[in-house]
Order: sequence, then structure tokens, then C-alpha cells
Amino acid sequence: MSKEYKGAILEFKPINERICTLRIRARLFNITLICVHAPTEETGEEVKDRFYEELENVYNGAAGHDVKMILGDMNAKIGREKMYKPVIGQESIHMESNNNGERLIDFAVSRSMIVSSTYFPDKRIHNMTWGSQDGITFNQIDHV
Repeated sequence: MSKEYKGAILEFKPINERICTLRIRARLFNITLICVHAPTEETGEEVKDRFYEELENVYNGAAGHDVKMILGDMNAKIGREKMYKPVIGQESIHMESNNNGERLIDFAVSRSMIVSSTYFPDKRIHNMTWGSQDGITFNQIDHV
């Protein structure tokens, strides 16, 4: 981190191997970044449940007046389903959400958040956050 921004860091807290937080002082308010690496789609339901319980605890434990942002590898395909409006936008590369996507959407809904990475139009190549080694399959699984 550059010296220019180092003084803005209020706290770094590693929670576990999947979650950490970084609290930053901004000009008008503080920001808590919750950085995550969610379990994959194939992971068992119990592991996913524990992950989202821990994420909920971390989110609720962050300072109430901070702007809270969750970002990282959610391993979640967010679709364009109309029933999930206004939490998701129409700029996802996927048409339907997978189980991890539905979990992420439910989490966002319960906290009046949005999945902003699906809101802003961009070149398709910039929305792809994972690609297979054969160069054929691409997904958008990292979200803010």
C-alpha cells in the first residue's frame, strides 16, 4: 500500500480463511470493506450455511455508521431474473442465478443492499471474472 493511503487504514481484521475486513477513514465517513472468498457451488449446504452465518456476524459487527461493502469471489452466478429487481441489475453475463447467486441475493435483500457489479454496462470481457483453461467457458462470479 502506498504511504499516501496507509494513514487512512483504521483496522485490518482477518476473520478466517474466507473473510477479512479492512476499515478505512474517508473524508466524510468511514468505510468497512468485507473481503470474501465464498465456497464453490459444489460445496455442501452446511459449509455454505456456516459461511453466510459468519458473513452475517461480521456485517452486523461492523460499526453501524460505516459504509459497508462486501466484495470478492462470491462464486455466485447472478442472473437477470425480474423477481430479484431492484437488488440486481441487467448487466450480468448470466441469464439465471445459481444456488450461490440466490444466497448472495437473499443476503443483499435482507440488508437493503444491491449487487452493484450487475448494474453498470461494460464490455462483456470486463464482466467476465473467471475463465476456464480451454478459453471457452467464462463466468462472472466476483461481485461487489
